[in-house]
Amino acid sequence: MTTPRWRALSSSDPLTLPTRRWRLDLAYDGAGLRGFAHQAGKVTVVGLLRATLARTLRLASEPDIVGAGRTDAGVHAFAQVVHVDLPEPLFATKRGPEADRLMRSINQQLRGQVRVLDARIVSDEFHARFCATWREYRYLVLASEPPALAQTTTFSWSVRGPLDLDVMNRAAAALVGTHDFRAFCRRPAKTLASDPLVREVLVAHWDQLSDEWSLNPTGLPALRLRIRAASFCHHMVRSLTSTMVAMGRGDLAPTTIEERLQSRQRAGLPPPAPAAGLCLVGVGYEQFAGGPSGFVR
Repeated sequence: MTTPRWRALSSSDPLTLPTRRWRLDLAYDGAGLRGFAHQAGKVTVVGLLRATLARTLRLASEPDIVGAGRTDAGVHAFAQVVHVDLPEPLFATKRGPEADRLMRSINQQLRGQVRVLDARIVSDEFHARFCATWREYRYLVLASEPPALAQTTTFSWSVRGPLDLDVMNRAAAALVGTHDFRAFCRRPAKTLASDPLVREVLVAHWDQLSDEWSLNPTGLPALRLRIRAASFCHHMVRSLTSTMVAMGRGDLAPTTIEERLQSRQRAGLPPPAPAAGLCLVGVGYEQFAGGPSGFVR
């Protein structure tokens, strides 16, 4: 691999060295990662990216990286977005050869664990988290009777079927709007049980996927949840998924979602669905920030 020719920045460089803000769009397979956020001694998305940027650009210290949202261990992303401030003298152009060379060098070193899909210089006003107007996740469920595959596969959750798609979609429709999701979220540290966890869901819908390649040997359907919200709380999508799957199987009443949004009580609900079936597929931004990531609009 050719060594990059960016000028090395030593610890003697002044702290006031001007920087440019970069937006990086990422994809990653969460199976081998301990989540998104940096954790000392653990392999995470941010940890890998920080170390690789510092090594590639010969920085004196690892740069800070801010993401559109955090994904748990085992959760995938096709369209995560981060921003990072890098020293201005390293780059000659806003996009083009320098950005392409940076992407190639990073991707060669990351070897597929994390992949930079796009790199561009943006306004210093851009903030990967606070400028995001929505996030969209997809959860993939394989219904079988009995489960013909392992409980979880790389990108899906295999469950006992059949599942009633109409019941699950009525439950999903009840999620749209602004609600207190305390019954479906892991409570943040240093908060009280009485503190609300209000989120606005913009889209929630289940689709049955065609299986033209016969990936599910039982012939029962693969179902995909699409859910978009301004933001999500911890375990929210996975908890909603496991609840709606139980409703579709007839293990919970068809009114469970509405009742728990009102009562805000979690007792008696199933544990969150496995991380393997969950994937971040898009993040919404205005045009000044480069527009949405991924292929969803």
